[in-house]
Amino acid sequence: MFSDTIAAISTALGEAGIGIIRISGNEAINIADQVFRGKGKKQLTELPGFTVRYGKIVDSEGTTIDEALALVMRAPNSYTGEDVVEFQCHGGVVVMQKILDLLLSLGARLAEPGEFTKRAFLNGRMDLSQAEAVIDIIRSKTDRSLGVAVQQLEGSLSRRIQSLREKLYDLIVQVEVAIDFPEDDIPEIGLETMKTVLLDVLAEITKLIETADNGKVLREGIKTVITGKPNVGKSSLLNRLLDENRALVTDIPGTTRDIIEEVLNINGIPLRLIDTAGIRDSEDRVEQLGVQRALELVDEADLILHVLDISRELESEDIQLLTKLKERKRILIINKVDLPRQWDSRSYLLSSGYIDEQVPVVEISLTEDKLDPLLDCIVGLIMGGLVQIERENAIITRSRHKHALAEAKQDLEQALETLDQGLPIDLISIGLNGALEHLGEITGETVRENIIERIFAQFCIGK
Repeated sequence: MFSDTIAAISTALGEAGIGIIRISGNEAINIADQVFRGKGKKQLTELPGFTVRYGKIVDSEGTTIDEALALVMRAPNSYTGEDVVEFQCHGGVVVMQKILDLLLSLGARLAEPGEFTKRAFLNGRMDLSQAEAVIDIIRSKTDRSLGVAVQQLEGSLSRRIQSLREKLYDLIVQVEVAIDFPEDDIPEIGLETMKTVLLDVLAEITKLIETADNGKVLREGIKTVITGKPNVGKSSLLNRLLDENRALVTDIPGTTRDIIEEVLNINGIPLRLIDTAGIRDSEDRVEQLGVQRALELVDEADLILHVLDISRELESEDIQLLTKLKERKRILIINKVDLPRQWDSRSYLLSSGYIDEQVPVVEISLTEDKLDPLLDCIVGLIMGGLVQIERENAIITRSRHKHALAEAKQDLEQALETLDQGLPIDLISIGLNGALEHLGEITGETVRENIIERIFAQFCIGK
């Protein structure tokens, strides 16, 4: 238990039907009791956990600030594992802030970002991977990403990691006994049995690591950059994909100068669409900056939608961009096929060596055609690795988890190498203990304090 009591507004500031203010700590119920006047004789301090009371929140002079519901949750059966009170009042900026200020004046401290969830972790209500799943639920952009986050919150990853740690711990115990009591009549650990267990754990770790890239896709989305020279239809493509006029479209080249980013849900995968400035040489300083940023985004992209205009001859900007993108994951979108063609799209690009047979090419008229062929092409590129992942019980979605698994894998490979070389058994325990520690970093059993602080700093205040 922590010695202080924290409070914060847990809903977004703005106009809403309901706003929630949360208080957690040893004095949570006492502080709440000083400002709440319920309909009934009992005070909040007299109520059992999981009780709701209707009443009013008043200031020190007895003036009513708002009507509210008070929810009392007693330790250890609360979100944080401490005494918790939540006020559900009207969701207005002024009223919410006034109630919060009143609670702070009575001894509560303003909660830091993620501090409620941090207390839940430190009080043993959840492990670190589950705490990270909370923020993933809040930030989920699609049903798929939400499903993965909920699975992790329910402990799918925690159970998998714990199972691996138990197998390693059993081996460590046997090794330590063999080292510490060599003269006793204790059955010698079977080296072949140890090797079998190590290989089994290595295989499971490798399988988890293989889910990491696609897991990251589900959590963060596909960074998809729309590129091409000016006036080929990039902004029109963005508007058609989003089914709204998000980007300004004119006949004037160089209209798009700044970056426009929106999220499109395709089969449960968040596609982070980024419209960029047209790639061309320009004397305009502002346009130059837009082009420079566009090229930087192309380098960072997971997927590139390269738009070409078939009604105009290919120019140097087209050729330069085709050459630059040769090794990248991309879809070539041949636009304006309703107009007279100036070149033969796929065959010309193939014969010129600008693309190979693996590069998808979609011909379309953004003024007339439906986008189904393009959407099918995008789905085909990004969905291949996700079908198998959804059958797994645990998915790695964070680079922190992937790094810890990679370190554990390296430790176990060294232990196996030591075993194969017939070196003393105490040397094997070094790799086993290292792997055990790295796996513990995922669930928070062996993680450093600075890592914990960094994780919870990503949360919003009030969660």
